Amino acid sequence: MIGLSAGGCATTNDIPAAQTEVQEHDPYEGFNRKVFGFNNSVDDYVAKPISDAYQFITPKFVQTGVSNFFGNLKNINVVLNDLLQAKFSQSASDTGRFAVNSTFGLLGLFDVASELGLEQHDEDFDQTLAVWGVSPGSYLVLPLLGPSTARGIPGAIFDTAANPASYVGAPVQLVSLLNTRANAEGSLKFIDEAALDPYVFTREAYLQWRKNLSTDGKPDETIDNDLDSLLDEDSAESKPKGHLSLGSPQSGESEKASLKPQVQAAPGLMRHPKPLKARQNRLTPPLSRSKRLIKSWIRLRSEENKCWPAYLIVGFYFWFFEWYRIYQPTRNNRLYIKNMLSKMH
Repeated sequence: MIGLSAGGCATTNDIPAAQTEVQEHDPYEGFNRKVFGFNNSVDDYVAKPISDAYQFITPKFVQTGVSNFFGNLKNINVVLNDLLQAKFSQSASDTGRFAVNSTFGLLGLFDVASELGLEQHDEDFDQTLAVWGVSPGSYLVLPLLGPSTARGIPGAIFDTAANPASYVGAPVQLVSLLNTRANAEGSLKFIDEAALDPYVFTREAYLQWRKNLSTDGKPDETIDNDLDSLLDEDSAESKPKGHLSLGSPQSGESEKASLKPQVQAAPGLMRHPKPLKARQNRLTPPLSRSKRLIKSWIRLRSEENKCWPAYLIVGFYFWFFEWYRIYQPTRNNRLYIKNMLSKMH
């Protein structure tokens, strides 16, 4: 009885504490819920049908190219925020990524930089304000724009001004919006099917996502330890960024535990390419030079070879020259026959 009474008192005290925490970061929940319902109605009757038509008409590789193109333009804003956050090594990597994809990736249509090991980073001005010590403020749901915070509004204005896609024509911006909506189809469907309260699920997921971006995936205690190690000039050892120092109770030695999420695929979920010998033993019919080159490109791509973009470009040129070699004489012969017939008449 005493245990049940104590448990009941603790539960009763926890409920007001949770409600107080919700009221602190979502004081306008009534207004936000109305805007959330309005946005869902617009999405159901306008955005989703157009997005479904876009996905049905547009081939998958074209959608991938469009995503790569706009993602490459976004890297300009990423580099600017890298510099504002004093992440100089990351800014150099992101600059190289933008340069590689803009040249060898044909204006960003192909993500060549990822094949070369240049990682994609996600930085914006909202994260920069967080690094500068600005609190996120109240949670807001903006009409037609979705979830945000008081800090995210000026961040979105800066990011829009720094994105070159904002200064192009309306058709390009429409394609960008359609592509963004198409990429979010899986997440929106999951929220509708799995969440008991889609508003609460969206709010908590958004706030956790923004917090994870602002802290680079590190907990608050680790950030405080990193700041203390940087400010403490007398410290002989500094804790590496992104790791926790865990002491062993027996040996007293410290072990490094990475805070980065470890993702492992279950067996059978991912198909691995067949061995090269098994493919070489198969008899292939004779093909033209361009077809053989494209086939070798597919094989090298499946083996994660780093030179596949060069094979793709060279294969395109071979295809063009073969088309010109076959089509141009045929066209000349037709013109010659047409001229001869006109002279006969």
